[in-house]
Amino acid sequence: MLSSSSTTVKNLPLKRRLCFLLKLVCFVSSVLIFCEFLIYYVVIFQCRWPEVKGGAHVGEKETSASVLKTIILADTHLLGEIKGHWLDKLRREWQMERSFQTALWLLQPDIVFILGDVFDEGKWSSPQAWADDVRRFRKMFKCPVSTELVVIVGNHDIGFHYEMTAYKVNRFEKVFNFTSGKLITRKGINFVLVNSVAMEGDGCAVCRTLEAKLLALSHKLNCSRQKRNHFDKRCSDVEKLPASEPILLQHYPLYRKSDAECTGEDSAPPEEKNIPFKEKYDVLSQEASQKLIWWFHPRLILSGHTHSACEVLHAGKIPEISVPSFSWRNRNNPSFIMGSITPTDFSLRKCFLPFESRVFTIYCAAGALLVILILAHVQLLTPPFYFAQRLISKHKAV
Repeated sequence: MLSSSSTTVKNLPLKRRLCFLLKLVCFVSSVLIFCEFLIYYVVIFQCRWPEVKGGAHVGEKETSASVLKTIILADTHLLGEIKGHWLDKLRREWQMERSFQTALWLLQPDIVFILGDVFDEGKWSSPQAWADDVRRFRKMFKCPVSTELVVIVGNHDIGFHYEMTAYKVNRFEKVFNFTSGKLITRKGINFVLVNSVAMEGDGCAVCRTLEAKLLALSHKLNCSRQKRNHFDKRCSDVEKLPASEPILLQHYPLYRKSDAECTGEDSAPPEEKNIPFKEKYDVLSQEASQKLIWWFHPRLILSGHTHSACEVLHAGKIPEISVPSFSWRNRNNPSFIMGSITPTDFSLRKCFLPFESRVFTIYCAAGALLVILILAHVQLLTPPFYFAQRLISKHKAV
């Protein structure tokens, strides 16, 4: 009997240590699950689709069915084998994958547009490296059958104009079914996809092909918008498209002097706003920008490239939205655009992703608490606690 009691007493410290270890494992696991998984649901759940007006005589059910729910994001910059550190890849790609998949699950868009710079090293990656990057992209940005994914080309995918080759352009087009100057129509809404890298205007082979396609698309769209009493004979043999004014999607923004007029928490930092933009590098040239406006008379322009948000008006009436980067690697507060679009109207709203700094703060706070708990358990914090307890006891005695 005495022996059994002695064994029980000896086993108590071991049981306490195992219990404490189990509590630590549960605490660490909870923090990891929240920061690496649940936080994306908590943040994106707060995003709501913007409301858009339907036609004047359209019923509520028909209006809802005619709205195209669209997600627009930009500049994912999947790291390559040359500049990409494995830890940087792991961290930033997990963030983008969880953000994208959570947004798809919660918001269920009809179509997703990615406005270029899908890859960071597509401009110089080898065939093997390119294949590996494409494989990772398809895993991260996999969409269900109900959601269409459309990818526009950027300068990091095929290189700046002086680096761009037909081989790189064809390689990108083959993977993403993208054509430099393509029209897609969904629910009566026209989207024009532009390879803005090829809008150099110097007559290069890729540039000539693109401009020819854009001119043909412009003619089709303009003919489709003509009224019967102003019908042009040149439109008699042209394929008729929905009369909706197009939305222009491209990587480079149209020409603007700088980001000085841009506002918002995800606009460019104050020290960068007044830096002049370089034509054909930071933005399209004035000539190319004017061509696109003349050719298409778009009702909305969506672009990326700058990694920061901006909204400008062209010709006093055409809004252009620069979409910020989707990756923590380029900004602390990435986001995407949610668009509710009809053939005659649109409404946009921004959805922010978890801030990297906030996730880092949670980890730091959890780490500090973990250290305190361990020190308290091994009784290194016993003297201060004991001293405080003695003071409280004396105060009660008085």
